[in-house]
Amino acid sequence: MDEKRFYDEKEETKQIPMVCPHCHEENTYPIRWIVRNKKAQVPGGANDQDRQQFAKARSYMVRVDNMVACRNIRCRKRFDLSGQTVFLL
Repeated sequence: MDEKRFYDEKEETKQIPMVCPHCHEENTYPIRWIVRNKKAQVPGGANDQDRQQFAKARSYMVRVDNMVACRNIRCRKRFDLSGQTVFLL
């Protein structure tokens, strides 16, 4: 069974405060995330191995955006987002 059947998936945008590494100005930037919430029950047609895998599954978020552009009119440079790309809920 495909692991994606264990989750409900939706896309969210969160405003995250960051500092531009070029101009050192702080702003909030919209960052897109895919949120995968574990379903309440095992999907139909699952065997014992699928049930064990479902018991270990957890809800999590995956970051979609890897770069953002500075909001400072004089800078406007793009910078890479560092840090974790997956967060467990």
